[in-house]
Amino acid sequence: MPETGEIMDIFERTGAYLRGHFRLTSGLHSPEYLQCALVLQHPVYAEAFGKSLAAAVRKLAGAANIDLVASPALGGVVIGHEVARALGTRFIFTERGADGKMTLRRGFSVASGENAVVVEDVVTTGGSSLEVIEILRACGANVIAAGAIVDRSGGKADLGVPRTALATLNVVVYPPEDCPLCQQGLPVVKPGSRPTGR
Repeated sequence: MPETGEIMDIFERTGAYLRGHFRLTSGLHSPEYLQCALVLQHPVYAEAFGKSLAAAVRKLAGAANIDLVASPALGGVVIGHEVARALGTRFIFTERGADGKMTLRRGFSVASGENAVVVEDVVTTGGSSLEVIEILRACGANVIAAGAIVDRSGGKADLGVPRTALATLNVVVYPPEDCPLCQQGLPVVKPGSRPTGR
């Protein structure tokens, strides 16, 4: 598995490691943002990350068969697909409905008893992965592992299943009410795909 330094070097070279004042999907604010789409637009990196992450989750799964990989849209779709391809299994994704809740759509289904792995691009609090895990469990699946390209929580996010990441960082985050960047009057940017109103 590549070292954290190697992964972050790729983020730097592709312009995917952003610095400023950002509102994360979790609602927290941070002076750093990892825009994985800028890395994953390069198939060579997407494939390499997918193979490395597949090997890592396969190790966590032990002897258990992996029947499917599931990811939260939109950020987890490319890497989840690459992990599934490397594992030789199928891939599905969840997405938010009009009510803001994560759901399975597009005819995707999960059979009771299937072994699933949840994969996303970046973990900060683990909230999106937890939502996917809940959906899979509600369908009767066994969620046996989770993985991400980058874990921003420093390993603290608890998904209730064994998990891995290609890079683990301790990135500073602030609740909006305590954000020193807000107090300095710096405009906040939400570079991801979800609207800032959520």
